[in-house]
Amino acid sequence: METGVCLVLCTAPDEASAERIVRPLLEERLIACANLLPRARSLYWWRGQVEEASEVVLLMKTAADRVEALRQRLPQLHPYDVPELLVVPVEGGLEPYLAWVVSETRNRSA
Repeated sequence: METGVCLVLCTAPDEASAERIVRPLLEERLIACANLLPRARSLYWWRGQVEEASEVVLLMKTAADRVEALRQRLPQLHPYDVPELLVVPVEGGLEPYLAWVVSETRNRSA
């Protein structure tokens, strides 16, 4: 079932960075909302060795037609050289919530 909504996953080094990423995305209507989940423990390969870091996981919800603009904007806001950005199409959900996500990612006149 096509909903027109996507879940976008990203990580940030700390809560302040996460908020500096999310607020402009909200203001620019590239996302409808984001959950910031602190204290994630990440282990990953980076430059030939295994690294470990404490990170904040961002769960961002957006309309599918806003993903490309989000993909372009996020690296401009993110402190990492290679920020995580994974897009997961939403296959179902509560219709009023899905409609809200799409509605909130539309440009509003001031």
